[in-house]
Amino acid sequence: MGTATAAAGLARTGGSAQAGVAGVSSLAWLSAMVLLWGLSWPATKLALGTVPPLWLAALRFGSAGLCLFVFVALRGQLRWPPRGDWPIVLSVGGLQMMTFTGLGMVAMQYTDTSRAVLLAYTTPLWGVLGAWLLLRQVPSRLQLLALVVGMSGIALICSPLEMDWQAPGVLMGSAFLIIGAMAWSLVILHVRRHRWVASPLALAPWQMLLATVPLAVLAALIDGVPQPQSVTMDTNLLALLFFIGPVATSACFVISSEHGRRISTFAMSNFTLGVPMIGVLGSTLWLGSRLSNLFMIGLALIMAGVMLAALASGRAQRRAAAVAA
Repeated sequence: MGTATAAAGLARTGGSAQAGVAGVSSLAWLSAMVLLWGLSWPATKLALGTVPPLWLAALRFGSAGLCLFVFVALRGQLRWPPRGDWPIVLSVGGLQMMTFTGLGMVAMQYTDTSRAVLLAYTTPLWGVLGAWLLLRQVPSRLQLLALVVGMSGIALICSPLEMDWQAPGVLMGSAFLIIGAMAWSLVILHVRRHRWVASPLALAPWQMLLATVPLAVLAALIDGVPQPQSVTMDTNLLALLFFIGPVATSACFVISSEHGRRISTFAMSNFTLGVPMIGVLGSTLWLGSRLSNLFMIGLALIMAGVMLAALASGRAQRRAAAVAA
């Protein structure tokens, strides 16, 4: 989930100079990243059948952070974060990684994977709204259209016509996903205005450490310390944990850092649209989820809204670049 934030950060740390010159290799790596991230959603749903949600979130960032600490150290880039980057370390680690992921994993206990991944990736819509309310950036007509279309999809997905409001935890789960998406959108707004000292990749292991510690403390307080007899550590669970953490989190962050800088931010935004689509498809094929006609309409509306928001952002960046030139 940190791909969009990493890409936005790289565009402001010198990577944008290479934007638009991505070769076949970079496009292949980015496609693999989107595939892995999308499949991590049904994998997480399966792991939640054995591991409590907050412990799973802590294991995800703990294992991914450890891998990134080793990777960054081997590249000679492991250093204490500069003071100027501590605000972004706290923002990404606390709001995006801890809050977004923690709330999302709790929510997935009560909602199907298709709805979870779709609501989680409404972040660009909340970003437009947040920039309007917090930064007084009046949205363009295209952004307003994106909000109307996307919010209509959210309303449909969360309506009593599409989901059973009487089912235990369903409303809470949907609310947690939307709150998590809002938290992530605040991080993206922060990333856009932050003056980077170190690279996003060099800061990532510290951000994951910052997320892991409070998640583990909360997990111990709420769910208790897991007892050996209560968790069956078979090969299937170990494979899921390895896929969710080291592969779909740390490896994808490295792919984003190395190859995301070679395409424009607008192109990267379009790439990440594939994540919820693959998540929905994966939950259908892997978990047997059924998609109603109303859900498909809501899916189309949300995806259209997110695409319009990305298009509006791309236009604004091109205008800003033209003025600067």
